[in-house]
Amino acid sequence: MSVFSGNGYEKLSINADTLAMLEKARRDGVETVWDRLAKQQPQCGYCSLGTSCRICAMGPCRVDPFGEGPQRGVCGADADIIVARNLARMVAAGASAHSDHGRDILETLHLVGEGKTDTYTISEPEKLRRLAVEYGIQTADKSDQQLAAELAWEMMEDYGMRRAKLPLAARAPQARQEIWEKTGTYPRGIDRENVEMLHRTHMGVDNDWVNILLHAVRTSLSDGWGGSLIATELSDTLFGLPTPKMSQMNLGVLKADQVNIILHGHNPMLSEVIVAAAQDPDLLRLAEAHGATGINLAGLCCTGSEVLMRKGIPMAGNHLMQELVIVTGAVELMVVDYQCIMPAVTETAKCYHTKIVSTFDKAKFPGAQHISFDPEHGIEIGKQIVRLAVENFPQRVASKVNIPVEPVEMMTGFSIEAILQALGGTPQPLIDAIVKGQIRGAVGIVGCNNPKIKQDLGHTELTRRLIENDILVVVTGCAAIADGKAGLMTPAAADKAGPGLSAICKALGIPPVLHLGSCVDNTRITVLAAALANALGVDISALPLAGAAPEWYSEKAVAIGVYVVASGIYTVLGTTPPIFGSPNIVKLLTEGLEGVLGATFAVEPDPNRAAVLIRRHIEKKRAGLGLSALLPDSIVMPEAELALV
Repeated sequence: MSVFSGNGYEKLSINADTLAMLEKARRDGVETVWDRLAKQQPQCGYCSLGTSCRICAMGPCRVDPFGEGPQRGVCGADADIIVARNLARMVAAGASAHSDHGRDILETLHLVGEGKTDTYTISEPEKLRRLAVEYGIQTADKSDQQLAAELAWEMMEDYGMRRAKLPLAARAPQARQEIWEKTGTYPRGIDRENVEMLHRTHMGVDNDWVNILLHAVRTSLSDGWGGSLIATELSDTLFGLPTPKMSQMNLGVLKADQVNIILHGHNPMLSEVIVAAAQDPDLLRLAEAHGATGINLAGLCCTGSEVLMRKGIPMAGNHLMQELVIVTGAVELMVVDYQCIMPAVTETAKCYHTKIVSTFDKAKFPGAQHISFDPEHGIEIGKQIVRLAVENFPQRVASKVNIPVEPVEMMTGFSIEAILQALGGTPQPLIDAIVKGQIRGAVGIVGCNNPKIKQDLGHTELTRRLIENDILVVVTGCAAIADGKAGLMTPAAADKAGPGLSAICKALGIPPVLHLGSCVDNTRITVLAAALANALGVDISALPLAGAAPEWYSEKAVAIGVYVVASGIYTVLGTTPPIFGSPNIVKLLTEGLEGVLGATFAVEPDPNRAAVLIRRHIEKKRAGLGLSALLPDSIVMPEAELALV
């Protein structure tokens, strides 16, 4: 039962569809993520500070960083060691999640090379050949299948221990690679760095908190320039390069007269076959026989972004919408793969007719029907899942259906290749616009939703403040869905941008906010940054760039943030990380890394204040490159920000 009532919902979200479904959930007696968060209050202060430890059975221990005298756990670990261990393990878990996603895509490429799948082919032969050359593979007189087999074999070595350096990290500017070599953080093997991170943080191994955190940097880089980058590059190769296209989003994309299937999770292997199966003539006829006018697909989270970018499949919402999309009463089936799927969805589904189908053996959910996904027989499995949805349509209860809003238009599909094509095949027009000051710089706004923050407020407010100051914004994951719902991702949104950025967007017919994909596709941001730095002959840290994660919650986001900073990009977090029990670590991450990696973190929950920090940083970097810098009174800001300047 909801713990909120009346106007209490308004502090939870900026979105009309969310607020309407929260009220419906209350009426239907359905508990949501916000209710469970309220019931958890007050949350553990030691855990919030990062000073609780349960790594060994001598504990659990907690250290009071504000207590008198030395504070130590049973083994003797102080606050610095405990916070470093906990943070490092978050990095390892997050890097493992994204890199294991990359492994799944890589294994699918291997099946294509072996001719053992009835489902997948090489959609982008040119990209396959570029990657093969990057890995030193001879491409002349070889078929796509041969190259797929050889490239898969070479990339599998990236996960092992035979590499001295990950090959894809060579895309970074030479100056950045030298920093990694000097600091001992150049990534070697993806699995190697993750395993070593867990080993180092076992009790009695690495007790130098600086040393622990340096390896956390190396571990994150094995994701950002390894596992995640492999996932992005191979997804493009297998499933197609995203290209600009219009689509729609919010709960209004559900259809009252059609079978609604929600695609939720992160892996495009499954969603691709569901898209194909939903177009099967036999299943469409079966849907009509059951009284539906068609089969409608809609995405959630990053699986949704994958098919949104490539197929134009509309998005129902981001992370915090996964229970509420079921509350509409209009969803026949939610099919899930892995990552960011709340166990609560199966409980919510019991209140409606919705079926939950899990598909990956590494991600099972009590209460869901499990259909083990096998990429060798993907289409067959996809049809089986779609059939379940169609046959569930007659069980829908009309009185429980409420689709609360009309969908919002948005433009998606901005892969690096698509951006370069829009620029005429070279990054030079973008560089020229930055040099002239038409575009002051660029910011990647990424990350999740967190119920501790008013849903989507951090993403959208920060975006508005930046684009109105001629700062180009690129978005991925849940941040993209937030900006899309707010109407910031259509060409018409150029009117909301400053005069320089607006003119560029109107000339190219693009929004001031570009959707680059799912959360693994944050690698598109760092690769594009590297390309710009290489074109200018500087390190990434010299560029007028920044990153922001206003509403992050997951371990994956921690790994992403660390590899973005380690790549030389200043990054602002909106959710407080569990590090404040160690003033030494706070100082290192917010100040000390500048001298080591050329970039730091900042923590600022208020998106307007975060915008000020980012704009100051961008103008500082412009001045460092000898480009025009704005005075503070030249920057557009609301009254709430004026006191900060």
